Amino acid sequence: MSEPVKRLDIVSPDIIRQLTQAEAKAALSVLKDAAKLEPAVVELLAEDGPLKSFLVSALSLSPYLSETAARSPALLTTAIHEPLEPRLRQIVGRARDCWRPNDGEIPSENEVMTALRVAKRELSFLVALADLARIFTARDTTFWLSALADAATAAAIDHLLLAGHESGKLKLPDTSNPSERSGLIVLGMGKLGGRELNYSSDIDIVVFFDPEAGTLPDPMGGSETYGRMMRRLIRILQERTADGYVFRTDLRLRPDPGSTPLAVSLDAALVYYEARGQNWERAAYIKARPVAGDIAAGKNFMRLLTPFVFRKYLDYAAIADIHSIKRQIHAHKGHGAIAVKGHDVKLGRGGIREIEFFAQTQQLIAGGRMPPIRVRETEAALRALAEAKWISHEIADEMTECYWFLRDIEHRIQMVRDEQSHHLPDTEAELKRIAFMLGFRDTKSFSARLEEVLRTVEKRYSRLFEQEAKLSGTNGNLVFTGQQDDPETLETLSSLGFERPADISRVIRTWHNGRYRATQSVEARERLTELMPALLKAFGESKRADEALLRFDSFLKGLPAGIQLFSLVANNPPLLALIVTIMSSAPRLADIVASKPHVFDGMLDPGLIAELPTREHLSHRLTTFLTGARAYEELLDRLRIFAAEQRFLIGIRLLTATITGEQAARAFTHLADLLIEAALDAVLREIEAGHGRYPGGRVAVMGMGKLGSFELTAGSDVDLILLYDYDGSAAESSGPKPLDAVRYFSRITQRLIAALSAPMAEGVIFEVDLRLRPSGNKGPVATRITSFQKYQHEDAWTWEHMALTRARLICGDESLVAEAKDIICDVLAAADDPDKITRDVAEMRALIEKEKPPRDVWDMKLIRGGLIDIEFIAQYLRLIAPAKGEVVNTYGLSTADALKMLGARFLQQDQLDTCLAALRLYTELSQIIRLCVDGPFDSKDAPAGLVELLCRASDCPDLKTLEGEMKRLSSAVRDTFKAVVRK
Repeated sequence: MSEPVKRLDIVSPDIIRQLTQAEAKAALSVLKDAAKLEPAVVELLAEDGPLKSFLVSALSLSPYLSETAARSPALLTTAIHEPLEPRLRQIVGRARDCWRPNDGEIPSENEVMTALRVAKRELSFLVALADLARIFTARDTTFWLSALADAATAAAIDHLLLAGHESGKLKLPDTSNPSERSGLIVLGMGKLGGRELNYSSDIDIVVFFDPEAGTLPDPMGGSETYGRMMRRLIRILQERTADGYVFRTDLRLRPDPGSTPLAVSLDAALVYYEARGQNWERAAYIKARPVAGDIAAGKNFMRLLTPFVFRKYLDYAAIADIHSIKRQIHAHKGHGAIAVKGHDVKLGRGGIREIEFFAQTQQLIAGGRMPPIRVRETEAALRALAEAKWISHEIADEMTECYWFLRDIEHRIQMVRDEQSHHLPDTEAELKRIAFMLGFRDTKSFSARLEEVLRTVEKRYSRLFEQEAKLSGTNGNLVFTGQQDDPETLETLSSLGFERPADISRVIRTWHNGRYRATQSVEARERLTELMPALLKAFGESKRADEALLRFDSFLKGLPAGIQLFSLVANNPPLLALIVTIMSSAPRLADIVASKPHVFDGMLDPGLIAELPTREHLSHRLTTFLTGARAYEELLDRLRIFAAEQRFLIGIRLLTATITGEQAARAFTHLADLLIEAALDAVLREIEAGHGRYPGGRVAVMGMGKLGSFELTAGSDVDLILLYDYDGSAAESSGPKPLDAVRYFSRITQRLIAALSAPMAEGVIFEVDLRLRPSGNKGPVATRITSFQKYQHEDAWTWEHMALTRARLICGDESLVAEAKDIICDVLAAADDPDKITRDVAEMRALIEKEKPPRDVWDMKLIRGGLIDIEFIAQYLRLIAPAKGEVVNTYGLSTADALKMLGARFLQQDQLDTCLAALRLYTELSQIIRLCVDGPFDSKDAPAGLVELLCRASDCPDLKTLEGEMKRLSSAVRDTFKAVVRK
């Protein structure tokens, strides 16, 4: 028997109800206006039959249908008298052929646009009425909407191809069938591909082209030619005109949409999917279907993609892949009642997406071995899974029934005003509208049925994987697929602590798109997806989470590979916490990591951070690292790499409180000593290779300032003086290019400065300052030991002797090192005029205070009672000690150790304790600040993580308390300075 003809005039009585008398009156008014033009409507209104009642109710429930009827009264005549399906086939056929020439005239683009919009309006109106009358099921509705989308897209493509041929930009094999053998492939994705469009759906398409199809006069210009064509396609289909629109059109499911043209070549697409295709793309391509353009080429392309979508073996990687998809499309499973009002029937709990995912997940798992389950439609997929005994027939039937019930609701939500919404209304009056459109007598019975369906879906969906909580790792969605933000994901990010969730979502999509080297491999993205809930939770718990994650993004961008890091972090929560600490509290370290990702390599050695950075530890590692470096430039590059890595690792130890600020200062200084020594050795070899040895030549390097007193910070320059001596009877060096003594040792100094501070591919080791040498910048860059001795005994100013109290020989000829040490000790042991020293030190401090006033309390060097005052006290006491009959030797001591030695002789215990306490605090704070930020510390704009570090280091609850403590100590230090350095 043939199926009965589907007509609206056989509608059942009271299939739907009117919402209110006022709206029914307005709907009846529309019908009366239509009757003035349409006799069929006059006949309808003359009788109070089921069809009249139905149309009044339908138009009252849907303002969109009412507006359409008022605008196109003839559609009412069609609906009243004509069989529906033949008419719909005619509409689809007319849309499909609207591109064809008429009497030799090719339709204009505007004519094509008008024809398609008229077809869409007619079909949507008739389908909606048939659906509301229950003459059509949701299956019929999705079929006809999809059929029109296919026809409209294909017609628009044919029109554009023909226009391209007419303009000479394309050469078509057959102008009567423009798409055939054109090599232009248009795939319908998602609901379009599965012929499951909802009532107000947009359409997702991806476009590929074959440069070798012979259609393009210049195959190299294919992306540009077809890209312009696709922009016109979007205009044809979605631009709103007086006739409305056809379909909103989205091309963002193409490979890496942020960096690829609107049309992608086949070769580029295949390379992308093979190397960088993502989990969500595999799921998306289950439904993909050629809908326009070269259908045969499209089918062939789909065959080529089969191994990408359906993997042959069910191995661990594939399971991890499926798990990651589940997490990304996850809507958190709740408990208790499901709120009907405002519920998202697509993405919410128990919604359409969960049913689709339920089917697609199992298709991806088993589809590689079971070709029969590789079907596009959700209902067909459930049925195929049951036939393959992957699920029971009972579950397949249950999920299918739920699916179409939810699709019915979705259609009615959208029929009201032709809006692409999936949310049920949140008011009782509007919820009643949806209930009546579905044939329910009231919202109570509708809500009860919906809750039953949602719970059924949720139950089946949650059982798909037993380890739900472990896989989710979060109390909300984390969806980073496609190009549009998932609203629930933005809510999740906001709840986790991110202030700009849309920006964060965009950044994370960049990771998942594989645009960074670290995330290009499938394995790396799988590990990153598994890590994502924990990663976002950790960053979200830090203050200024957005800034911290953006710094991590910069780090990720420069990382050469990511799988090792992601795997380690996933199994090592402390490492993740450390990364978050760096990104949230130390912008300077984060910038270093971003620009030199290799510095992070040391962190991948889990035992390394536990080792204290002693001189022996650093020396052993440097020797190992330099082994095998032959060329001079290679050795300097390795020194730069080692310097950056070890400074970073020392900083990490400080950041995690593994070492104190004083220990960090000593470690930075040990590192500097070793690097300077290695650079000097390399320079001497180079000089000797070109200029030979200088008879009796000896060289030593002396460190001044913080380098001399073991107080370097992460950002310190180094103050150096190069000392030398030679056989006075020799006129020049012994090499092939001999030099006199001054030029020879000056050349060594210049090469050493360049070795340490010249910019190379790996940056610089240190900035070098030579201004503390005798005669400062006016004198020679290298100083002979005899000149140094004479200058210090006869010509040096008080401030130069103060600087000499922190001098330390770093490296060089042992005999010259010993000689220089003796000179330093002799100079400082000479009983000088203590009154002159006192005046000079007081005047010098006053001059600094006048010319370099402190910015604020955080300018710990320059504030009254700050580091300069403490250093001056120690240096002053060292200079006057001989005059007071005290024999002391502070050579090679830090300021703290020198203070302890001198303070025991010259200071009251409370003065010494005050200076040492202040010095400890300043050292801790300045070491952390110099490690974390470039430039001055601004307490109002400091990273929250840095503030926490400073408070922790000072054992203060907040910055206000810490600033109070600094002011207290600095005031006490200033009192001590005044008491000790009296005029």
